[in-house]
Amino acid sequence: MRLEAITWERLTGALADRLLEGGPHDGGSRLRVAFDGAPAAGTGRAAEALAEALRLRGRPSFVVSTQGFLRPASLRYEYGREDPDAYFGRWFDTGALWREVFGPLDPGGSGRVLPDLWNPATDRATRSDPVELPPGGVLLLHGPLLLGHWFPFDLTVHLDLSSGALRRLTPAEDYWTLPAFERYAAESDPLGTADVVVRADRPGHPAWSGPRT
Repeated sequence: MRLEAITWERLTGALADRLLEGGPHDGGSRLRVAFDGAPAAGTGRAAEALAEALRLRGRPSFVVSTQGFLRPASLRYEYGREDPDAYFGRWFDTGALWREVFGPLDPGGSGRVLPDLWNPATDRATRSDPVELPPGGVLLLHGPLLLGHWFPFDLTVHLDLSSGALRRLTPAEDYWTLPAFERYAAESDPLGTADVVVRADRPGHPAWSGPRT
């Protein structure tokens, strides 16, 4: 894959302009964008930056983190607190994301998206109120391991880290998650399936593939 250096500002502007040019694949009225990548890649920062770029262009958006859709601790830690296979397949409540985030954005849906469902610190439901994303709005969902679930994204952006950078940027207490990302790369092929790939080894100096044509 050929990557070229770019600034975050230019990259974000290019993504915003692309979103303004097209509509949802399912004929609905709201776009759905993924920022996929390990926590060390900074998917949340990238999503917030795009939200600001869209705001400046007059387009409403709403940022949601998969961190708010973790399963209860009894399910996450069933095989221990540091099991990479459980992190890969059991930590994130994909059913709740389908129901509470994507379902309301279907054609004819209410547009009322739940911002989060579960607080991992208290291990209790957050009881947050839904937020209405108006027609023409853009959902920006960010987090790890997003591809491969058949989520109905209109644009997928994968923030990639080389194995060395992933280890360097990941806190030592989270090294146990690294095999999960190796498995993800092998089984879900984010480099081959994402619409846009951004190499984020050097946080202030990204390189990207450009959008797939």
